[in-house]
Amino acid sequence: MPNSAANSRPRKLAHVAPTPGVAKPDPILTVRGVSRQFGGLRAVDVEHLEVERGLITSVIGPNGAGKTTLFNLLTGFDQADTGEWDVDGQSLTGKRPHYIARAGMVRTFQLTKALSKMTVIDNLMLGATEQRGEGLVNALFPFRWKAEEDEIRVRADELLDRFRLTHMRNEYAGTLSGGQRKLLEMARALMVEPKVLLLDEPMAGVNPALVQSLLGHITQLRDEGMSVIFIEHDMDVVMGISDWVVCLAQGAVISEGLPEAVGADPLVIDAYLGSARPSEVEVPKEQQP
Repeated sequence: MPNSAANSRPRKLAHVAPTPGVAKPDPILTVRGVSRQFGGLRAVDVEHLEVERGLITSVIGPNGAGKTTLFNLLTGFDQADTGEWDVDGQSLTGKRPHYIARAGMVRTFQLTKALSKMTVIDNLMLGATEQRGEGLVNALFPFRWKAEEDEIRVRADELLDRFRLTHMRNEYAGTLSGGQRKLLEMARALMVEPKVLLLDEPMAGVNPALVQSLLGHITQLRDEGMSVIFIEHDMDVVMGISDWVVCLAQGAVISEGLPEAVGADPLVIDAYLGSARPSEVEVPKEQQP
């Protein structure tokens, strides 16, 4: 990403200390004591984490650091062993995925989940929540939900235009390229009108041309006031687009701060380059089990 884009990023957290678990001025997501263990492996062990409202927060870390597992816990696709979390002060601890989505936190997946045998427009329309026509009784009386469905279709078409997928509107989602499926999944998530959007490796398997398009969409969402959290391995992307970076290792937060601070942190360098064995990576006392 061009340096001018990086220089124009919001710097509202410039005064916040680059310390794991540091408090933020206006957190939209707060995580406290969340852990998940698989047998003898502690996959996630986050003592405290706050995500600032209206910014792009990147979650980085070596393979097996617990990034996707943390996403799964926060969005209800897996159950935490301990801990609690809330969005905008509303507790989402232990809630099911559909409840969490309706509360305003929506995620995409590393492997896209497009409904291949449905058209692109139908994939999007399905993402809208609390549709009157979904009930068995109401489904028998189209006059009760036809106007609402028309409004949903208009919203879906606007998103297709925004993500430049209008030409694929009536094609089956299974015919889309990998990059187009990423765009479709992001657009479908926006049909929920979320407060927080979690993106799990949105650039993975996407050709360079579409990468730039995806990055543009993510920054635009931030500029419109949405809080975006995304997992990414490409450090050039992370440094170019992020307002704040959180690094996980062995499931714990070992570093967080502005991109340049995290990029220069010896703990982060050790975690990525493997100059220390996992058991030797120093985890702050407040993050230790």
